[in-house]
Amino acid sequence: MALRKANVLVVDDKRANLLGLEAVLGDLYNVIFASSGEESLDTLAKRSDVDLILMDVQMPGMDGFETAQRIKQMPAAREIPIIFVTAIYTEDPFIKKGYEVGGIDYFSKPFDPEILKLKVAVYSSFKLKDKLLRERELRVRESEELISVGRKLSALLESLPVGVLIADVEGRICQSTEEVSRILNTSQAADDDSYGQILGWWDTAGKKLKTDGPLARAVQRGEFSQSERLEIRRFNGKAKTIVASASPLRGLQGQIVGAVILIQDFTEAREIKESLHQRVTKLLSLGIELEETAAT
Repeated sequence: MALRKANVLVVDDKRANLLGLEAVLGDLYNVIFASSGEESLDTLAKRSDVDLILMDVQMPGMDGFETAQRIKQMPAAREIPIIFVTAIYTEDPFIKKGYEVGGIDYFSKPFDPEILKLKVAVYSSFKLKDKLLRERELRVRESEELISVGRKLSALLESLPVGVLIADVEGRICQSTEEVSRILNTSQAADDDSYGQILGWWDTAGKKLKTDGPLARAVQRGEFSQSERLEIRRFNGKAKTIVASASPLRGLQGQIVGAVILIQDFTEAREIKESLHQRVTKLLSLGIELEETAAT
């Protein structure tokens, strides 16, 4: 996953200063404007993608120090780096106050544009890289969880005449039980990647998940499909009717990370049911014949 373009919130009550900072940073970053401390708080309450704040100190009403203090009290914004930019408060006591309220650096006007660019590049990457690392860690944990769920389901359902397939969020089959290979008449180890095609869920090239079907509905829309009858042609060329059910698998934060699919041989189940019905009918018939023989 590549780092996106950083979002820099510039807070200053003077439009000329806002435009000046945009001229310096606009080619490299998405610059967001706020003309007061109150407006910056409103912006941060609505947006969770701000990576860096350039804060003017001297503003009417709520000054930069108070604004920074308020920002650090916002759970979703407290980790955003704040750089103070001012032409007024350059003495040590004010610089120390800037650090005390959560500032990470201090620039006095007029500033060197190249140095500002360099420091913005460093500070704006903090939140982006942290988010990237967190997302990667989450993906690893989700993958481990998906594999774990698949193993537990496989162990639970291995003895039943039901095939179990585990798919990732892209719809790719990553695990299946032996019953799947029996139902589809193929080698489990060799053809895991082809199950989606034989079941009609992927195109013939195996490159695109079709939008219809229980698997697509589970991973793309979070829908549950139950006992959906499908006509398929197995790897040996013979037609077969199966029943498929699919449920979305959700990750640590509730997002869809894959799906579990159950398939059952409908033709085989129907044959078993018909055979059972014939046996019961025969037994009942024998019972009637026995009663008639006893009566005579």
